[in-house]
Amino acid sequence: MDRRRSPFSWRKEIDLVILDMIMLGISGGETFDRLREINPEIRVLLSSGYSIEGQAQQILDRGCNGFLPKPFHPEKLSRKVREMLY
Repeated sequence: MDRRRSPFSWRKEIDLVILDMIMLGISGGETFDRLREINPEIRVLLSSGYSIEGQAQQILDRGCNGFLPKPFHPEKLSRKVREMLY
């Protein structure tokens, strides 16, 4: 990274975040909220082995752009990413 760049300059370069619901040390919901604080326009695809109901639906209700249940095949991931980017 160019040291002269802002530490948040990446927010204009990232087109899509694939976010897991369960991560070590921080929840998917908290991560989603932090991402949106940094860049309200960022597209987020939530992925989880849990059902869409419950916490996943709450994140979607807050503006998450899509949901991809696990496990998934690479073709399904590719199709979903294309849908969200174009």
